[in-house]
Amino acid sequence: MSQQVLSFADPRDIYSVSRLTTEVRYALERGFPLLWVQGEIGNLSMPASGHIYFTLKDSVAQVRCALFRGVRSRLRFKPEEGAQVLTRARISFYEPRGEFQLIVEQMEPAGEGALRQALEALKQRLAAEGLFDQARKKPLPPVPATIGVLSSPSGAAIHDVLTVLKRRFPAARVILYPIPVQGAGAAQEIVEMLRLAERRRECDLFILTRGGGSLEDLMAFNDEGLARAIAALETPLVSAVGHEIDFTLADLAADRRAPTPSAAAELVSPDGDALQRQIDALRHRLQSRFRHQLHLLGNRLAGGLKRLELSHPRRRIQQQQQRLDELGLRIGRAMRVRLERQSARLQGLKNRLDARHPGIRLKELESRLTKLGPRLHRAVAQLLASKRQALAAAARQLQTVSPLATLDRGYAIAWKLPQRELLRDATQVETGDRIEVRLGKGMVRAEVVAE
Repeated sequence: MSQQVLSFADPRDIYSVSRLTTEVRYALERGFPLLWVQGEIGNLSMPASGHIYFTLKDSVAQVRCALFRGVRSRLRFKPEEGAQVLTRARISFYEPRGEFQLIVEQMEPAGEGALRQALEALKQRLAAEGLFDQARKKPLPPVPATIGVLSSPSGAAIHDVLTVLKRRFPAARVILYPIPVQGAGAAQEIVEMLRLAERRRECDLFILTRGGGSLEDLMAFNDEGLARAIAALETPLVSAVGHEIDFTLADLAADRRAPTPSAAAELVSPDGDALQRQIDALRHRLQSRFRHQLHLLGNRLAGGLKRLELSHPRRRIQQQQQRLDELGLRIGRAMRVRLERQSARLQGLKNRLDARHPGIRLKELESRLTKLGPRLHRAVAQLLASKRQALAAAARQLQTVSPLATLDRGYAIAWKLPQRELLRDATQVETGDRIEVRLGKGMVRAEVVAE
């Protein structure tokens, strides 16, 4: 009977609820971009925290939404139960309840949706043409003498601009170009006023401004013709339309954009107090430089007078006379020194000539010869004695190694005639051969009679 092996290892990856909800949240948040979602507000709740919680629904479905306090402060309307709204939101997942929800980043009445979509399409088209490129924007003058303000003469925006300019830079001249800031035909009137102000050439820069409002209120500043007119201006223009959260095509086409009318006035005007401090510092530097230059010129004048006095003809004659006296003294001293040097040289030559006189030289040679004679005799005698001793020693040494001394002791040397072959062995001769024998004294010739 075969045995069955049981395995207790479970190959399944088991999720906890918290792990599942966390990974679902990550997947949803990573998988969807910011979305525009339109629907009806339901279950509206506004707790003391300042956040807003509601459901966004249509006839078929609904989704929970959260709009946090920071976004709520930027809303231009009050959300109400049953209102149709357009939201820009990101998808998230509320883990404690296991429900997905929308985190609303922007919300407006639904009627503005189509208008905003058309505006966004126009914005993209103008941007593609390069109308909003930073490269074409002009720098603002640092200290404008004349500032042109295009705004409603009765609105709060012009009051804010004038208040700031009066406080910061009252020296600036301000020209008001009145324009309508909303309503039918307002955009065209703004364009015509801009072109008029440009033709008059009386301003260093323009400020185009109005207060905040809804999207419909600001549509005059989202006009394509106005954006192109602003881009075509040669005079720099600062746009300050609406509040900080409002962005119009006029803002994008302008050389600089300010979030509010007051900020625009701050932007174009130098700080009068700081400018005054800078002018005071420059005045102080100019005065110091002026005093320094006066001091230098005074020194140059004093030096010139001194040089003039020194170059007076009488002074020059006196200097020449003094120089002649100095040259005369120098010539006298030079002549005396030269004579002394020549005398010393002559005396030295005389002493050298006396030292080389022939008589003196002969006496020196005779004395030297007298001294060298005995020394020569002694040296010759010593040399002869030394040579004799060496000769005797060499004779004794030669006598010691001479073969004749051996012969004197009784030995003899024999040769075989006639070849004079030296005999060292008796077998070299035969009976009848003639030999010659060298004795200690004399030679003997003999004949071999027996071997």
